[in-house]
Amino acid sequence: MKMISACLIGCECRYDQKSCLDQELEQLLREGKVIPVCPEQLGGLPTPRPPAEIVGGDGFDVLDGNARIVDQKGNDVTEEFLMGAQQALKLAQTIGATSAILKENSPSCGSTFVYDGTFSGKKVTGTGLTAALFRRNGIDVESEQNRG
Repeated sequence: MKMISACLIGCECRYDQKSCLDQELEQLLREGKVIPVCPEQLGGLPTPRPPAEIVGGDGFDVLDGNARIVDQKGNDVTEEFLMGAQQALKLAQTIGATSAILKENSPSCGSTFVYDGTFSGKKVTGTGLTAALFRRNGIDVESEQNRG
């Protein structure tokens, strides 16, 4: 069993209340092979919500207390992102998930890239908060763009 970002299977849970539906991944849900999760909603953030980016590093840095997650309006939403990541991990551990397919570029789910924290649209190499927490807890993470 795998975890999957809910937006990838058609849930309109992104910050802009849209999805990133991937019909091939949606089929995995139909086959009962994945469990959808939206860490940002689990953390109590509304949908829609202002976009957020990691400032000062990536998800590993947030876990270590060396970076924050801030929305485009300047609100610090680190605690909500942390709570959501922890709840997503609890779900993953409960079902015995050993891997996850997560949405690339997301401050929660990015596995290879995240935005640079300036809201300029620039991507940098890095890991989102939930992806980092999953990896620290032995859950393999891949993106929808490079799943194997």
